[in-house]
Amino acid sequence: MIRGVRGATTIEDNVEQEIVSATEKLIREMIVQNEIVAEAVASVFISVTEEINGAFPAKALRRITGWTYVPVMCMREIPVENSLKNCIRIMIHINTEKSQREIHHVYLEKAISLRPDLKDE
Repeated sequence: MIRGVRGATTIEDNVEQEIVSATEKLIREMIVQNEIVAEAVASVFISVTEEINGAFPAKALRRITGWTYVPVMCMREIPVENSLKNCIRIMIHINTEKSQREIHHVYLEKAISLRPDLKDE
């Protein structure tokens, strides 16, 4: 079964170091909370809100040992009025036996406001 693991975070400044660092922190937390191994990953999609253009957040993935061959794609989010700004979202598609309820979605920084319903799960 392929399952999606969602995550999101925010940055303060549109600079490469912050974009890559925040993305790496989020990905590593998603990996730990869901016991993800690179060989089980089908693909990773990373989206950013329109004001983020200082770097490709996918660079963060290449900092993680063993993730060299994992396919990753960056894209822009739909610019919905009054949506959360400076937001980086990640979807990791993994091959797993876990049920949807067993998947831990990770929201950091201001992105916690996106899914308050998952806060205590």
